[in-house]
Amino acid sequence: MKKVACYVRVSTVGQNSASQKREITRWLNGNGISPESVVWFSDKESGDSLARPEFEKLRSAIFNGEVGTVIVWKLDRLSRKLRDGINTLCDWCESGLRVVSVTQQLDFSAATGKLVASVLFAVAEMEQETRRERQAAGIFAAKERGVYQGRKPGTTKAKPARAQALREKGLTHEEIATAMGVSRSTVIRYLG
Repeated sequence: MKKVACYVRVSTVGQNSASQKREITRWLNGNGISPESVVWFSDKESGDSLARPEFEKLRSAIFNGEVGTVIVWKLDRLSRKLRDGINTLCDWCESGLRVVSVTQQLDFSAATGKLVASVLFAVAEMEQETRRERQAAGIFAAKERGVYQGRKPGTTKAKPARAQALREKGLTHEEIATAMGVSRSTVIRYLG
């Protein structure tokens, strides 16, 4: 019997996925699925890339035929990029996988769901770009007023030397990220 997988994602280590898990659990209970019987995958990484540890584990489980349904809080948890999101969703649905977004109340397995998904992924990408444009405009305005300080040259979120020391102790990128309170991509950059 194939498993039901629930995937949640927040963009930073400081964010919390509890609200996503609560909504998914409510959906599971409402559909007669015990939350204890599902497999949870949870990332603390940006949706800009598909290279996220738990997402890769989920894709591997899907590829190995272990998962029959994927439940997400919102479709943009899979990806913030239109192309990546559409390709992933199409590949999954074509293989017979059921994909459900609980807050959007959509099952993407049917043709209508795929059409709606393309619009939702486009909106997610547009939101991401708009946020970056607003940030750049704010920085530009602050520079014009002479009040922009930005990040001081050479500053980091944590000490790169600590990342190296933890790596020498045999910790994985994910374990180092958790220990330091930074993202996996930051750890990779420190160790690069």
